[in-house]
Amino acid sequence: MKPLQIGLNKEQKEGFKAFIPNHFPIKGGFEFDAKIIKKSNEATRLLGKLDGITKLLPDADFFLLMYLRKDAASSSQIEGTMATMVDAIEAEVQTGTNIPEDVDDILHYIKALNYGMKRVTDDNFPITLRFICELHKQLMHHARTTHHAYPGEFRRSQNWIGGTKPSNARFVPPPVEDMHRALSDLEKFIHSEDLALDIIKAGLIHAQFETIHPFTDGNGRTGRMLITFFLWKAGLLEKPVLFLSSFFKKHQKIYYERLADYHSEEGKIEDWINFFLEGVIEIANEAIITVEKITILREKDMLKIQKLGKRASESAALVLPKLYAQPIVNPPFVQKWTGFTRAGAQAVIDRFIEMGILSPKDKDKKYGQSYIYNKYVDIFSDEN
Repeated sequence: MKPLQIGLNKEQKEGFKAFIPNHFPIKGGFEFDAKIIKKSNEATRLLGKLDGITKLLPDADFFLLMYLRKDAASSSQIEGTMATMVDAIEAEVQTGTNIPEDVDDILHYIKALNYGMKRVTDDNFPITLRFICELHKQLMHHARTTHHAYPGEFRRSQNWIGGTKPSNARFVPPPVEDMHRALSDLEKFIHSEDLALDIIKAGLIHAQFETIHPFTDGNGRTGRMLITFFLWKAGLLEKPVLFLSSFFKKHQKIYYERLADYHSEEGKIEDWINFFLEGVIEIANEAIITVEKITILREKDMLKIQKLGKRASESAALVLPKLYAQPIVNPPFVQKWTGFTRAGAQAVIDRFIEMGILSPKDKDKKYGQSYIYNKYVDIFSDEN
């Protein structure tokens, strides 16, 4: 593919250079070489395989919920959050007392993803600038932030990336007027039919959004959500089970370099798309393996339960499926699920500990103990 410029850095009257995007998509469209097309076809094949295998899970929505948490943690960690997926699960059920303050970033990300999924599912809402603003509002409203985020509103002033001011910044996105023009082009591109390869289109949408950088804060997290929502709306996934944030976090330096390549004056669009497709392939493969591991673990633990006596087996069977959605619990949660007394709930937990399904989250804690389904959480955790 020959170099194609997405835009140019141009001198502004205030004395700094800002990136002014060309009309998008660029004149003449995009043409990618055979290697990129082959990689795109492989990514599409794996998405189809992932979609098929996910349907075999009896609790596919629980699998999706865990992936939402994993993506929320990874995407927030890219922006500097130190809290983990496990911290987020604990915070959701308030079973822990030493939960990091910045877990709030992850919880807001989960809230925004859930909101977007409901909007798409219940309202069949299209991916528009309004939808993007709604996602951002959920992400940033009452969130922990270092400066004014203006939840749900596109910026009204110049922003920049790196440095202390635009004149010494690493990258200066388009001024407000050019930003609005570029956003309008992007919205039209999202709904256009001029690019058959939707996976490549998802990569272009993300890179173009990050180049425009239309919010004062939360651009990276909002832009990463857009990838999943676009692939889902494009019909490549029946459920939004592909999340790339863990790949971007694993290769964070390259991620930023390839995004910079995308809007460089050398026009290295293909380098970004190649990296993006590698991410889709890697994460789809990992998700397929994850489904297989969950299936094996479920079968093993169901066999353990079936070997119990009738009453014990029945009570355990009430709790195990719920652990796939909420793998950190305490007696009050088991009470809520089953209607048992506190002593009865603790008895079920103790039985799960004996079977090696649950273990105490903090072995040194005497009171207010919570319990974790470690083998299940570890399937999703990576380094979390």
